[in-house]
Amino acid sequence: MDVCRYLIVYYFMAFTFFKVAACSEVSIIGGKDVKKIQPWMVSIQKNQKHVCGGILVKDQWVLTAANCKEEPIRSVTVLIGSLSLSKGTQRVGILRYEYPKTFNARTKQDDIMLIKLNKKVKAKPKKIPKKEKGVPPGTTCVVTGWGTADSNSEKPSDKLKMLEVLVMHRDRCNRYYNRDPVITEDMLCAGGKQEKTGTCWGDAGGPLECKKNIVGVVSGSKVCGNPKKPTVYTFLSQRHILWINNILKKQFNSTSF
Repeated sequence: MDVCRYLIVYYFMAFTFFKVAACSEVSIIGGKDVKKIQPWMVSIQKNQKHVCGGILVKDQWVLTAANCKEEPIRSVTVLIGSLSLSKGTQRVGILRYEYPKTFNARTKQDDIMLIKLNKKVKAKPKKIPKKEKGVPPGTTCVVTGWGTADSNSEKPSDKLKMLEVLVMHRDRCNRYYNRDPVITEDMLCAGGKQEKTGTCWGDAGGPLECKKNIVGVVSGSKVCGNPKKPTVYTFLSQRHILWINNILKKQFNSTSF
């Protein structure tokens, strides 16, 4: 089975982003190595193989994308605060997933998830904003992840990568995608500043930071590094922030979604 066919099968079975076409799907292509430890950065792994990124937002909770859900749960672990997948030392199991009932794998509506770890960890979490942070089109932000650096390979990068991206107006992004999916107010689009730069396989669930604030998580893209098919992010809108806080405080509010 060639690489493209393998990726198509893999992503169909794993709630990947959009319909897979040609050798695509969510690594950071054209990114730079992260030099400074990000203690809150998480690699979500199945059978100790990287699948998605994530963000430690509390000592026992990881924020990621709902399309990163893997089964069986006993096969899933997270590697915390490492710059290298092969040299990470803090690995923990997980207890459960929490994601909105309104999550839709096809439209990517509410593609957001919290993972409860099986124990509290000794790492500094990343605080999410208390309220929605507006991100105007043209804003320079940073995406981070271990995704593959080669769109023809499913192998993740061993080293944590970062890339500067530009936020795109939602209307423009909707035109590029022909409203499939529809880019809502709970989503953001952002692409690499240069050709053949952007997210790819393995970056889903990773953080989008603007002015050092987490404003979104990678949901996915149709192709790797194409400026006319930018990455779509789940935006930390006010309703998403409310949902996160309700879960973390164990105050479930069925009306928030």
